[in-house]
Order: sequence, then structure tokens, then C-alpha cells
Amino acid sequence: MATPDYDWLIVGSGLFGSVFAHEMRKAGKKCLVLEKRSHLGGALYSPELHGIRVHRYGPHIFHTDDREIWEYVEKLVPMEPFVNSPLASYKDRIFNLPFNMNTFYQLWGVSTPEQAMAVIEEQRAEYKGVEAVNLEQRALQIVGKDVFNIFIKGYTEKQWGRPASELPPQIIERVPLRFTYDNNYYYHRYQGIPEGGYDRLIETLLEGVQVTRNVDYLKERSEWADRAERILFTGPIDSFFDHCLGELEYRSLRFEDELMEKTSFQGNAVVNYTEKEIPFTRIIEHKHFKRENDLDHTVITREYPQAWDRTREPYYPVNDGKNNALYREYLLLAATESPNVTFGGRLGEYRYFDMDKTIERALRLSND
Repeated sequence: MATPDYDWLIVGSGLFGSVFAHEMRKAGKKCLVLEKRSHLGGALYSPELHGIRVHRYGPHIFHTDDREIWEYVEKLVPMEPFVNSPLASYKDRIFNLPFNMNTFYQLWGVSTPEQAMAVIEEQRAEYKGVEAVNLEQRALQIVGKDVFNIFIKGYTEKQWGRPASELPPQIIERVPLRFTYDNNYYYHRYQGIPEGGYDRLIETLLEGVQVTRNVDYLKERSEWADRAERILFTGPIDSFFDHCLGELEYRSLRFEDELMEKTSFQGNAVVNYTEKEIPFTRIIEHKHFKRENDLDHTVITREYPQAWDRTREPYYPVNDGKNNALYREYLLLAATESPNVTFGGRLGEYRYFDMDKTIERALRLSND
């Protein structure tokens, strides 16, 4: 049997695959990265459109409390400070996010934490002691009816394509109440966006690594599988096994761009539209991710959630009991049938990861 050409074949040039390739190259390993798309970076792709850097697959703000991870990124590319302060639009009214004293003042006219806590406590009192078996029940226990009905219910049902009463309760644990006048969405010490966009970060990570684009590994695996001793696969784990145990479920997205001949459309990088009747979940105005942008035009993107099928990109794993059980079956199958293949990243591990956790996991794998 011929000696493989590479130590690692890495399928996918997203953040996980790129960090792993970077570390393997530093360790003296020979790697080949295969990318299905014509561009690198996966969901982090951020090309320029009409002179404005566009977050092609939704806004990505790097945020972490892990100093080592922040410094790891900063050594690769300088970071521009950016604090995410999204807004919410509901029936033509604008509210601050995350849920904080500005939001509570806009809702109820209260001005002190004590007053806000009293309103919330009164609204959620009737749900105490009830075992929450779905998102709707858990949300009402945490935030009460006003915050739930105005900000959470419609947005969440659009995002996941099913009633809140049919979603698992743990999804809502990511939405905290804050009793300060602070619109910083993330309570993390380090926040920013790479100078020059995420494309620059990915290109720096893959410097010196052989990359081949426009290759669908799953359609051409017979040509590539024996080229390396080990494989890192960052696509959907069920696709790798031709869905032989069944399909894992995802949610997909559609993005609609519009060029506008005005200096600003909404005055903020992100505005969420929380009414269920409005089909998109948010509008991103990309020029506001930079501190200074004096262009006399702007580019906005409307983000539409949609059902997933094999013709669409998978974005969000549906981590309910049924899908998680199926994922564990695929892990057992991988251990017995593909011991030389490692599955990593959001799709390979069937979990949503923030960017800092993605880097942390890729670094941990590179040190194994």
C-alpha cells in the first residue's frame, strides 16, 4: 500500500478546520484542506460589497472571557473593538436589547431595578411551581408574559419553525434579565471583529497550508480518502454516513441583500424583528460594524429562517431528545467503522458553538 501524501485531510475551511490546520502545520504535519465552496471560511465569510464588508452568513462578533483565546486570535490579526448592542422592533416600536433597564423603562415606564423586578415578579408568579416541559412555560417562569409575548414568542417561533410550546425548555436559558442600564449584549471582557474581516483571519490561519476549493468531498471521497493517514470532517456527521441511520434535523437561513442610496437605514448594526407576522428575524446593516464609515450608501441584509432539507445549508442543529439520541448513534457508528476519521465543529459535533469555544475545541484536538 502506498504511503499517504498527507498526515491530515481536513474537510471544511471554517473556523474549526482552519485553526486545526494551522496548528498541525506548526507541528510539522502535512495537511490538505478541501473546501466545497468557492470561498474559504465557511459561515465567517465576509466579502466586500459596494465598498462595505458584509457578514455574508449573519453577523459574527468575537466575544470571550478567555484571555488566552483572545490573544491567540490577536496574534493572527488585529482586532477592532465592537460592542454588540442590538435593538428590537415590535409593532413599529424600538426597544433596547438585551433585556435591561432601558427595555423595562420602554415597556412599563419603570426607572429603578426594584420597580422592574416587582413587575416581572408579579407577571411570573402564577407560573412558579409548574414543571416547565417546553420553552413557553420556561420563558414565562423567567421573564413573565410581557417580555415573552413581545420579544421571545414570535422571534423564536420564526427561528425554529415551530410553536414555543413544542420547543425544549433549555433554549431559553441563554436569555438573561439585567437590571442595569447597559446595552452591551455580551458580558464578556473581550469583544471585537478582526481588522479586515474574518476572511483575513482565515487566510492567516491557512497560510502555508495546501487548500483546494470547489471540491465536494462526499461526492468524490474515493479520490481523496486514501491521500491522508487521518481525516478531520467538519460537515454534518449524518451526511458522512449517507444518512444510513436517519437524518439529523437542522434549521436553515436565507439572506436577502439590498443596496440603499442613503448614509444609514436603521442606525445600528442589528435590529431584531420580533413579530411573527414579519417573515425575517433581523436586518443587518453592515457598515455599522465599523466605527467609521463615511460612504453615502449602505447595504442591509434581511435574514429569513427556513426549513432545512439536503438542498439547503444547515445552520442550527435541532438539539432535542430525538436528534441528540440519533447523533449518539452516529458517534458509535463512527467509532467502529471510521476510526481514522475525527468529526469536529458545529456540524460534525451537532452542537452550536460560539467562536471562542470553537477555537478552544480545535486547539484541544490538535494537542491530543
